[in-house]
Amino acid sequence: MDMTEKPINQEYIFKGRIINLRVDDALLPDGTVAKREIVEHPGGVCVAALTENNELMFVEQFRYPYAEVVLELPAGKLEYGEDPFEAGKRELREETGTIAREYEDLGKLYPTPGYCGEIIHMYFAKGLSFTLQDLDDDEFLEVRKIPLEKAYQMVMNNEIRDSKTQVGIMKVYHKIYGDKK
Repeated sequence: MDMTEKPINQEYIFKGRIINLRVDDALLPDGTVAKREIVEHPGGVCVAALTENNELMFVEQFRYPYAEVVLELPAGKLEYGEDPFEAGKRELREETGTIAREYEDLGKLYPTPGYCGEIIHMYFAKGLSFTLQDLDDDEFLEVRKIPLEKAYQMVMNNEIRDSKTQVGIMKVYHKIYGDKK
């Protein structure tokens, strides 16, 4: 069965610095038309960086939509057309002052596929060395190192709510421990 929906008309409601919002008329597989509200986003990157002591690098920062400090893996927004791998290396260095010798692609994450086109590219980094942070002018965060096993338990106990961070932790945990635990 073909489930493809085809845009008939697109109307932009808002164009911003980070997102655009549009409302589409979409032709459904049965020939009817439905409205689709879409958030256009350039995408992002997330890096699970593991120290030689099996600690993951985290950042804590205030997230305005939730009005709370959120614990996350280092991450950032892509610029349109930017190479995700290069952006991941940049974000890791800027946010945590960490440079990795090795990177492995952990795949892509669709955080909210019902209405947003954002894709987060995920990487596993190891062979770390440390330098200075280089934060953006409007960026205020603290770096934390948390043992991988504790981070895994924090996900399982709902102490880490950010989806990209949960997925990154789970993927790295599986790579390191597999079925051994």
